[in-house]
Amino acid sequence: MNPAATVTAGPGRPPAELLRRLRARHHATDPVTHVERVPPRAGEPAPWPQWAPEELRTAFARRGVVAPWRHQSEAAELAYAGQHVVVATGTASGKSLAYQLPALATLLADPRATVLYLAPTKALAADQLRAVTGLELDGVRPACYDGDTPRTEREWIRRHSRFVLTNPDMLHHGILPGHAHWSGFLRRLAYVVVDECHTYRGVFGSHVAHVLRRLRRQCARFGRTPVFLLASATSGDPAATAGRLTGLPVTAVTEDTSPRGGVTFALWEPPLLPPAADAVVTDDLTQVRRSALRETADLLADSVAEGVRTLAFVRSRRGAEVVAANARRALDEAVPGLGERVAAYRAGYLREERRELERALLHGDLLGLASTNALELGVDLVGLDAVLICGWPGTRASLWQQAGRAGRSGDEALAVLVARDDPLDTYLVHHPEALFGRPVEATVLDPANPYVLAPQLACAAAEAPLTAADLDLFGDGAKEAVEGLVEAGALRQRPTGWYWRHRERPEVDLRGEGAAPVCVVEAATGRLLGTVDGGSSHFLVHPGAVYLHQGVSYVVDALDLDDGCALVHAEEPDWSTHARDVTSLSVVSVRSYLDAGPVGLFLGEVDVTSQVVSYQRRRIASGEVIDTRPLDLPARELRTVAVWFTLSPQSLAAAGVEAADVPGALHAAEHAAIGLLPLMATCDRWDIGGLSTAVHPDTEAPTVFVYDGHPGGAGFAERAYRTAAGWLTATRDAIAECGCEAGCPSCVQSPKCGNGNNPLSKPGAVRVLDVVLANLPAAASAPARARPGDGGPATDASAPASASAPASTGTDGRTGSVPALPRQDRTPTGSTGDHG
Repeated sequence: MNPAATVTAGPGRPPAELLRRLRARHHATDPVTHVERVPPRAGEPAPWPQWAPEELRTAFARRGVVAPWRHQSEAAELAYAGQHVVVATGTASGKSLAYQLPALATLLADPRATVLYLAPTKALAADQLRAVTGLELDGVRPACYDGDTPRTEREWIRRHSRFVLTNPDMLHHGILPGHAHWSGFLRRLAYVVVDECHTYRGVFGSHVAHVLRRLRRQCARFGRTPVFLLASATSGDPAATAGRLTGLPVTAVTEDTSPRGGVTFALWEPPLLPPAADAVVTDDLTQVRRSALRETADLLADSVAEGVRTLAFVRSRRGAEVVAANARRALDEAVPGLGERVAAYRAGYLREERRELERALLHGDLLGLASTNALELGVDLVGLDAVLICGWPGTRASLWQQAGRAGRSGDEALAVLVARDDPLDTYLVHHPEALFGRPVEATVLDPANPYVLAPQLACAAAEAPLTAADLDLFGDGAKEAVEGLVEAGALRQRPTGWYWRHRERPEVDLRGEGAAPVCVVEAATGRLLGTVDGGSSHFLVHPGAVYLHQGVSYVVDALDLDDGCALVHAEEPDWSTHARDVTSLSVVSVRSYLDAGPVGLFLGEVDVTSQVVSYQRRRIASGEVIDTRPLDLPARELRTVAVWFTLSPQSLAAAGVEAADVPGALHAAEHAAIGLLPLMATCDRWDIGGLSTAVHPDTEAPTVFVYDGHPGGAGFAERAYRTAAGWLTATRDAIAECGCEAGCPSCVQSPKCGNGNNPLSKPGAVRVLDVVLANLPAAASAPARARPGDGGPATDASAPASASAPASTGTDGRTGSVPALPRQDRTPTGSTGDHG
C-alpha cells in the first residue's frame, strides 16, 4: 500500500451526510428512489449458563464479551442439553458465541471430546480459526483442514486437533472417504457446527444434506450421535430447512436480542444515458441506464475519497474486477497513489492473494474492496462504514447479510442497493415494500433429487456397505436409487447389504457444476492466474474471450477442455466479449398440472440441449457491437425440472396478440418471468434458464418454459409452480410499470439471451400475462393434478383416464386437460429464450 496516500481509515462521515454527498453528484435527477431508516436496537443480555466453566467466561471477557445476549444463551442451553438447534438471527448478532459456548465448554469438561465445524467458504473457516485460537484455551488445539492445508500438517490435525474447521467439500472428498484414519476423532465427536447454513440451497444444498447423513452414518458406526448446531442468517422457516439439511428434528432460535446500530438503507437507480449523438430518433428508441458497475465504481471511489471504509458487493467475478479497476482509476486521477487503497476479491484467486487481501482489509491498509459474495458470510470485518450492493443479490436474506457487513461495531452504517438495468432490480427499487418489512425467503433444497441422491449413495457405499437401515437415513427415493445403481453395475447386492463394485471412489461434484475447474494460465510464462468452474468455462474462457484478473486484462488464445486449461496473453482491448448460445428443449414427463381453460400450468422433467456457438465483441465505451465470431464448442445436455405454461392461440388472438407478434410476446414474458422468479425462490437469474416458442412440438401450443439450470433440478421450478399466481403477477406489473416504450433491460431484455433479445414485444407480453392471470386461480396450484402414473392419483373425475391421449386445442380455445406426450424425435423450431 502507498504510505503517502492522504486518506486514512477512520469513522468517515455520518451515513446521512455521506448519502447526501453521494446524491449530489447527480444534478439533473435524484438517483435515490427510497430511503429506509432501520432504527438502532438495544441489547438484552442474559447470565452465563451455570455449566459454562470460569476459564471460558474469562476467555470471552478478554475478548470483550462480559455476558451473552439472550438468544445466544437460549441456543447454547438447548445444544448443551442435547437438542439439535439452529440459531437464525441477523448479521453481527453473535451467532458464533451461541455455538462456541456449548462446544468449547464440552471440550474443556471432557478432554476426549471433539468438535467439527463446517463453513461454506475457506475465508469464513479461517476467520473462525482466528477467533477460537484467540481465546487461548488449553487443550482445544483448533486447526483448519481444507485444500490449502499442507500435507505435512494433516496427520497432526487428524491425531491431535479437537476442534477441526473445514468445509463440506473437504468432508466429502477427504474426511469421510478416509474415515478409518479419522476414527479416533469421529468416535468422540460431540458437536457438528454448520455455519451459514442458509447458503446450502439448490443442488449444492441437496448434496450437503447427504454429506451430513453420511457423517451421521459413520459416527453411528462408532456408537456416537453428535449434536448438530446450525447458524443461519434470518430465513423463512429455519427449523424446517435445518431439518431437511440434517435429517433431524431441529429447534429454532429466531428472536435477535443483540444490540444493533442504525442503518440508513438507500435504493439507488442509475440515471438514463442521453441518446448517442448519431442515434436516429424514432418512436421505439430505447434509452438505457448507466451501468450499475460504473455507478458502483464511482460510489466506491467517492466513499474512499471521503475516508469511508467501504465494501462493494458485485454479482460476478468479472464485475468485481471492473468495479475495482474503475474505482482505482478514478482515485488515481484525483490523488495519485490513492487507487492502491482499493482492490478486488473473488473466488479463483490463489490462496496467498486471498489471505493478503483479508489481512489488508482487517488492518485498514485497504479502504475499499470490490468483492463477490465470497465476503458476504460472517467474516469479521470490524470497522466498515458503508456497503454498496451492485445489483439485487438474489434473496432478501443475502441483501441483509451483505448490508450487515457495515456497522459491525454497533456504529451507524450506510447501505446502498444499486439497481442493474434488469426487471427485478427495477421492480424492487420502485416497490420498497417488497424489500422492507417482509420476511425473508425459505431456503430451497431437495435431497430427494435423484441426480443427487444416487451419486451420494454410491459415495456412502464406497465408504461402507449400505444396509436397509441406511436407506431410511437417506430418505425418500433411496430404495429406487439403490436399485438403479445395482442395475447400472455400480453396486452389488449381498445378504449383508449393497457393496461398491469399483476400485476407484465415485467422482461427485457437490457444487453441481458437472465439470472440473479450468486453470487459466499465462501462455508466455506458464504462470497460473486462477481458475474458473467447468460449467462456466464455455462462456468465460472460450477462445477470444477477454478475462480479467486483479484489474489486468487478458485475451484467451486457446481452451483445452480435455486438459482443463485455458491459455491467455496480456492485452488491453477496447472491447468486451459476450458468448451466445442456442438451446432446444423436449418434455420428458409431467409431474403435475393445472387445467385453467385456455391456459395450462405444468411441472415436469425436461431435456435441455445447449451449445455456445459464437461470441460478440462490443465496444467498452458505447456497447456497440463490433462483430460476431463463430465458436466450435461441444453441446451440453441437461435433464432437469421445469415449470411451463401453455395458452391457446384463440385466447391470444382474443387478447389482441396477432399471430406475427406471438413469438416476441412469449419471449418477452419469458425473460421477465425469469427475472422475477428470484422474488419467490432462493435463486438468481443465473440459476435458471428458459425457452419460449409459438408452437412447441411437445405441447402443440404457444408455450413458455422456465427450468432449473442444474441436473435433476434444484427446487426452483417447484417453487415457481406453487407460487405461479404471485410470481406472474409481479412479472406482469414489472413490465407494465416500466417507463420504456418498446422494452428495455429494466423489463423484458435479458443480459444472457441466446437470441440477442430478438424478437421482443413488450405490449404483447403484458397481454400474454393478462390471459394467464385471468384464468389461473389465485392459489395457482390449488386444483393441480398429479399425472396418472407419476406415483400419485388424479384428484378429480375430469383427470385423463390414460396418459397416452394427445393434447388438443378445441374450438373453445381450451388447451385441454391432458398434457401433451413427450416426443423425443422433435425439437422446437423458432424457439427463443433466456438460456442458463
